[in-house]
Amino acid sequence: MRLTKFGHACVRVETDRATVVIDPGAFTEEDALRGADAVLITHEHFDHFVEDRLRAAAEADPGLRIWTNGAVARQLTGLGDRVRVVGEGDAFEVNGLDVSVHGEWHAVIHPDIPRVGNIGFLLDGRLFHPGDALTLPPQPVETLLLPLAGPWARVADLIDYVREVAPRRALAVHEAVLSEAGQAVHGRLIGGTGGVAFEQPKPGEQLDLDGAVA
Repeated sequence: MRLTKFGHACVRVETDRATVVIDPGAFTEEDALRGADAVLITHEHFDHFVEDRLRAAAEADPGLRIWTNGAVARQLTGLGDRVRVVGEGDAFEVNGLDVSVHGEWHAVIHPDIPRVGNIGFLLDGRLFHPGDALTLPPQPVETLLLPLAGPWARVADLIDYVREVAPRRALAVHEAVLSEAGQAVHGRLIGGTGGVAFEQPKPGEQLDLDGAVA
């Protein structure tokens, strides 16, 4: 399993069976979707989902399939059964790659700001992308994609989350709202939490998730 980091919350996951892109939003390089078999969208916020861009990709590639929640699916009318609505407890396959769905709501930003739905995706029982929530995966995972910063995220909560999930490695995502200095500060505070290998991949960097973790 290979992972390529794209802008902000977006990653591209490739195996010998499938190529899956998660959360290609407004801060994501446009070539992230090229050659993908499927796109998984955790929620409707612009930094995770851009309707026009995803619709154009779907129209350019009739084989592209999309799994997401109901709120996003309602913005993709006209694509028929290529858009699949999923929620907590659902499971499906992308060319033999197992995916399960966990979580229901976006983390609270402020009591006066309405919450939107948010689902996390567990790929091959090994890699978990929680979207904008601190959802606990249903089983131990090798790799956790950790949202490093956002208007809803406190470093204290992120440290506790990493400790509770206890993955072999945590990879930082959702960092576009931080300056380079801010990313360094957050990384220093979270790095090494509970003995977890913590990494901050750069956009375009590819990681071999089957390799050894330092």
